[in-house]
Amino acid sequence: MSGENFVDYVKICCRSGKGGPGSSHFMRNRMTAKGGPDGGDGGRGGHIIVRGNAQYWTLLHLKYARHVIAEHGEPGRGQHKHGADGKDAFIDVPLGTVVRDSESGKVIVEILDDGQEVVITPGGKGGLGNDHFKSSVRQSPTYAQPGEIGKEEWKILELKLLADVGLVGFPNAGKSTLLSVVSSAKPEIANYPFTTLKPNLGMIAYRDDLSFIMADIPGIIEGAAEGKGLGLRFLRHIERNPVLLFLVPADAKDIRTEYTTLLNELKKYNPDLLKKKRLLAVSKADLLDEELKEALQVEIEDLKPIFFSSVAQKGLQQLKDSIWQSMESATVW
Repeated sequence: MSGENFVDYVKICCRSGKGGPGSSHFMRNRMTAKGGPDGGDGGRGGHIIVRGNAQYWTLLHLKYARHVIAEHGEPGRGQHKHGADGKDAFIDVPLGTVVRDSESGKVIVEILDDGQEVVITPGGKGGLGNDHFKSSVRQSPTYAQPGEIGKEEWKILELKLLADVGLVGFPNAGKSTLLSVVSSAKPEIANYPFTTLKPNLGMIAYRDDLSFIMADIPGIIEGAAEGKGLGLRFLRHIERNPVLLFLVPADAKDIRTEYTTLLNELKKYNPDLLKKKRLLAVSKADLLDEELKEALQVEIEDLKPIFFSSVAQKGLQQLKDSIWQSMESATVW
């Protein structure tokens, strides 16, 4: 998934259709010169419906769709004929999309299933025909209801990536390098901070033809929960990952401190993230000799670190085994 083609936020104006008016009609035929009311009801205005589509991985196709407009309902007719409902307008979105009201910020729905359909802007009701208003004292009503007007509302669509494992780490921790080595994903890699400006997904092959999905998000910095660096925009992408893999490079000044700082940023953003399964992996382990590696293992033994090197391709199978074991025991929430 190239960065230029990844869009995870769009704002769309949704305009539903207005209901068709009811008919004010009286029965007239060659047998009946002055029949009773027989006006039909108007059709419902078209809804704006959001629909889950597993074929999409991004909101790119909606980037320039500033307005989504449904059709109006048709008017009722004589002989109790109802007007046709207005055609609904569908917004296909990838799984993991959250729809919010633009004004209140309230979450309307979270789309998690392929084919899931939810009305986010309902169309106006069709008006009742004059047949509904007859009574013993009013046998020839000329009144018929007009249709309800449609709604015009701005909606925000945000994508939260659906992955099994989310990579968490500071810039230059080696997340993109790991993803490129264990999957077919080709994220941009360079020796400077914030190489990754968009989330990347990779399918990781495991034993016996099994596989899992790993998500690499842009690096976190201290203060990210308050919007510093790339801020909150990408932290939401790890909210759906049942397992979080924390990456700290072997050349970090203090592995424990760096790990604790990452935990604190997640806690400030959403304390529930700390309920997820967590793994600590020390990347760039090829920079360590055996003596230094053993010393570090003793120093952070309580964190149960996994040492690996993407460049030297050492420790990768142990890392995948640990991830798989964590996935099997994780609770998806």
